[in-house]
Formats: sequence, structure tokens, C-alpha cells
Amino acid sequence: MSPLLDLLRARARSLGFSLVGVVSARPARRLDAYLRWIEAEMHGRMGYLARPDRQERRRDLNVILPGVQTLICVGLDYQTIALPAEVAQDPSRGRISNYAWGADYHDLMTPRLKELAEWLTIEAKKAGHREGVAHKVYVDTGAILERDHAEQAGLGFTGKNTMLIHPRRGSFFFLGEILTTLRLEPDPQPLLPQPLPSCGTCTRCLDVCPTDAFPKPYVLDARKCISYLTIELKEEIPLDLRPLMGNWIYGCDECQTVCPFNRFAPETVEKAFRPGHIDYAAPPLIGLLKIDEEAFKFRYQHSPIKRIKRERLLRNACVAAGNWGDAQVKPLLRPLLNDPSELVRRHAKWALDQVVTRVQKS
Repeated sequence: MSPLLDLLRARARSLGFSLVGVVSARPARRLDAYLRWIEAEMHGRMGYLARPDRQERRRDLNVILPGVQTLICVGLDYQTIALPAEVAQDPSRGRISNYAWGADYHDLMTPRLKELAEWLTIEAKKAGHREGVAHKVYVDTGAILERDHAEQAGLGFTGKNTMLIHPRRGSFFFLGEILTTLRLEPDPQPLLPQPLPSCGTCTRCLDVCPTDAFPKPYVLDARKCISYLTIELKEEIPLDLRPLMGNWIYGCDECQTVCPFNRFAPETVEKAFRPGHIDYAAPPLIGLLKIDEEAFKFRYQHSPIKRIKRERLLRNACVAAGNWGDAQVKPLLRPLLNDPSELVRRHAKWALDQVVTRVQKS
């Protein structure tokens, strides 16, 4: 390992990153597979993924940062508490993916990556690099296939659920990248055992998916994925998928929770990722259905949930309430029939119909 790379790893860990690896700035190995995925329209309404300018960046990282030489890939653990089964399976609560129980990871990781990039510029000069060094920082925001690059950098292997899995840490970690014009040679010795571990014959993640979103191993049809439906989709949730969503209102953890490798997932040291109360992980639907704009902004101002805004959170909560089907949500759903948002009104009507039907049958 070069002295600068050794220092880089130590500095990254001092900033809280649990994984760090370096790879040459070349196109991702699975770029062709990604383009076939786009052609099959499995990206759904995420049109930005198919934009020609974004595809150009994925084909050539120099479009993002002219003269780029290296990608520095980092990981940050986010697993906190284990949600009690009686809470997770309580249909009167909405479930939130465990990465969103606390602070927004973008807000936490981005400044640290910028600090690491600035540190690298100073250290490069100390090491005799006289040319100017340029950097670009991404946290789940750039037109790059970050999981593929991170795999090449030694942070894990790609599982059948398309997640990046570290054989000794599982998959509950965020990814971030620094693109830099500084040339850093990757480690001559791989960070993980070779050949890489794999999923073998295990299909737990594929079998557990409530919406059957995996047409085959290593391929995710986003149009059926609960995370897509509750976060990325800005329109109505398809009628045939609503009953399959259970009480998920933001994201979904099913395909990761059952993964055997996540038995080894460490608890994060980041206190900001911990839920202040169990209701931040699984809020009661009765309270959520009454949330107004002001209350939403206050409660989720530091959470990644803020990105879907009140409208989509209420849309999701209505679906969960309809799946619960308890009569006590009727007086909460009726006012939503007059909500300013047509999206909320239509999902409230569907939920109310589910409740009435269930009550009549009981």
C-alpha cells in the first residue's frame, strides 16, 4: 500500500467511514447490463436514469470530472436497533425503512466527503504532486453506478437482491464517492477474500419480496419495488400492488432483513441514525393521517423522508390504512377526501373503500 493510500484510509475512518476502497476511474463493468435494464423500462418513472446526458456520464467519467483518474468509495454503517416483531407486524403502524429512522445520510456524509477531499489535496501536495487536484463528491446523487464501482474497490459483492454485500458486515451501509484527478494506485492485495463470496443457492431475498419485484436473480424491476412505489413514484400507486404493500410507508427492508450476511451487520456508531423514539421507525397511522404541512416539515426536516413531502407520505399512509382495514381510521380518512392534493384524495377514497368492505364482511 502506498503511504498516501494508507493515510487516506486512516483519515476516512477517523471521519466515521467504516469502509474505504480505491478504484481506477473506468466505466462500470456492468454498464451494458444497466443499459439493458433501462431498455426494458424497469426503471419505471425515474426518467432521470435514462436521460442521454446521464448515460454519457456513466460511459465516460471524464464528462463528470475532466481528467478524473480515481474513484474513492466509502461505506458508512447505518443499522441501529432491531425493531420488535410486535411493532413491525402491527398493522396500525406504518413501517419505515431502517435507513430513514434518523438523520438524512446525505446531510451527514456529504460534508465529511468534502473534508476528506480537501485533506487529500493538501496531502497530495505534501507528497510532491505539484499539479492542481480537482474533486467531485457524490452521495447517492451522481450519474455513476456506485455499487458496481464500490464492488471493484473491494467493498463487497453484488447479491441477488442487487444490493452490495460485505461478507463480514452485510448490506446495511450507505455508499459515497470522491472522483479525483489524483492518481491513486489500488491495493495490490484485494480487501476481501478471493474469489469473492456469493449468494450461492440462497434465494431468501427473492422469495420474501411482497410484490415479486425480482424477475430473476440480480435483476430488480423497480416498477414493483415497494421502495420505488413509496419514494420515487410521484403518481398513483397501481391498484394491484397496493394490497401487497402491507404497512410499508417509506421504503422496504424485506430483501435485506432475510439476507444471511446481515447477521454480521454491525451496529452503527453514528448516533444521528438512531431513532429518537420507536414512533420514528414505525409511526402510528392514526397520528400520521392527521399530519398537516407544518407538522410534516417540523417532524421530518432532518430526515430523508422530507424528500417525498407530505403529499406522498399521506398517500402511502392511506394505502397502509386501507390494508389495515380497521374501522377506527374511517373518521381520519373522510377529511382526506377533501385534501388539497388529488393524489391524497384518491388514495384516501381507496382506503376508505377497503375499510368499509372489510367491516361489512366482519
